[in-house]
Amino acid sequence: MLKTLEIENIAVIEKTTVDFSSGLNVLTGETGAGKSIVVDSINAILGERTSRELVRHGAENAYVSAYFEDISDNVKNVLNQLGFDAEEDNSLLITRKISVSSKSSCRVNGKNATVSMLKTIGAALVNIHGQHDSQELLNPDCQYKYIDMLFDDDTALKEYKASFKELIAVRRKLKTLTGDETDKERMLELLDYQIKELEDADIQIGEREKLSSRRDLINRSEAIAAAMNKTLSAINGDDEISGVQSVLNDCCNSLSAFDETKDISEIFADVNDRIETAKDGIEKLFSVIDYDPGELEQIEERLDLLYRFSNKYGSSEEEMLDFLAKAKEQRDSIVYSDRELEQLNADYDRLFEQTVDLAQKLSDKRKTTAKQFEKSVKAELAFLDMPKLEFVVDFRKGNLSSTGFDKVEFLISTNPGEPPKPLAKIASGGELSRIMLAIKNILSYNDTIGTLIFDEIDTGVSGRASQKIGLKLKAVSKNTQVICVTHSAQIASNADKHFLIQKDIDSDRTITKVTPLDFEGRKKELARIMGGLEITDTLLRSAEELLKSN
Repeated sequence: MLKTLEIENIAVIEKTTVDFSSGLNVLTGETGAGKSIVVDSINAILGERTSRELVRHGAENAYVSAYFEDISDNVKNVLNQLGFDAEEDNSLLITRKISVSSKSSCRVNGKNATVSMLKTIGAALVNIHGQHDSQELLNPDCQYKYIDMLFDDDTALKEYKASFKELIAVRRKLKTLTGDETDKERMLELLDYQIKELEDADIQIGEREKLSSRRDLINRSEAIAAAMNKTLSAINGDDEISGVQSVLNDCCNSLSAFDETKDISEIFADVNDRIETAKDGIEKLFSVIDYDPGELEQIEERLDLLYRFSNKYGSSEEEMLDFLAKAKEQRDSIVYSDRELEQLNADYDRLFEQTVDLAQKLSDKRKTTAKQFEKSVKAELAFLDMPKLEFVVDFRKGNLSSTGFDKVEFLISTNPGEPPKPLAKIASGGELSRIMLAIKNILSYNDTIGTLIFDEIDTGVSGRASQKIGLKLKAVSKNTQVICVTHSAQIASNADKHFLIQKDIDSDRTITKVTPLDFEGRKKELARIMGGLEITDTLLRSAEELLKSN
């Protein structure tokens, strides 16, 4: 559940901490006091899109943090899949910073996270029910989801989706293979040209590097040869001047005659041996730098070809050869497409029949579940002072899609004897709020979400119906933490913890505060909600009676 929410510099909230309890938490306050800011702050923690306009005027950054206790195994699995570790005490801390001048940043248990990660984690933590849910409830394209959420076993749904996915994959391959014959011929002609060009080139991995090195050596060969000839002249000497090697031999012979200079003689002998080794190296290098005048031209032509191929087939020899292999594979697939086409048609027929059968099983399961769903909704609505409302889940058969072939639509009849009509056409705002609460209450039994948030669910509802909604929210909160933003005294009187959201003026600046109320504070707030600006003794007594009755 959501234990602590800290808000700093969000809209007109400078800084506040809200400590929620288990059970039913209620937020009340005058219109415009900032109740929606608290919900917006929770939405920010849940990874919803935020705006820099949320940052309080004059501040550079805004911060929201949410501390959750007793997270479920489902939340732990989500955390593990995203690379986060759950704390040993099953707690979770999520923080988000919203900046005016830079990107927002997010952290999960102290580790950096992305907004999309927050959204994935938030979907397992909190469910916010407000106007968006009402719009989704009115959309026939979304109503099947409520039935699917009640499945005790989703095997039928998973099997159908897997089969449909496989069917679509085969259909795409068929579409590719049954393309225009002219396009096939054109493609074959291009592939044959590319394959021949690459095969004729006989590309070898690493040859460009070797050729470039050889070219550089040839280009420097004259300078290298001149340096080596100069070195050999110095070593060997000529008719006029003795070479280094001859001089060293004379020194070695002279010094070797005396015992006292024998060690020095050996040093000269060693130097002479190393010079001989150097001469051998020079002779070998002469053979390496020796080249045919046409070799450089051949190297340049080959490097030019490899350069042109790198622009067409891949930057490296490996990529060019990979292109060749794929081109051969693509050509074979076209050449042998008739045989493959025959197999794919057989696979498609088999998969289509299989998918239709699975769609029928899924539909049967939905219809069975829908019957019980209808009874449950009617029972919930009877408690919420709508005992005569008829609720029907209508099924029509449509085309196969990723969700089956069912066209599901919720129908209601608010007056006895009137035929049921689409929910979107005849439900009033107050009726829709109660229908949504009834459905959400039913779904909560199958839901692992730890916190439910109802944002002004009392819109269009008053009196006895509000009291019933309050009792229903209270019942739901026995198993799941509930946070409710409301304008209804009847709903607020059922709270386990009541927060007042109010605006104050401090140094010519508007500041919103969130204050937990004690019994006396709750009594005054309920009296304000019931009576408006003037709070009379009669209103206070009525508020006290309402609180005590709950």
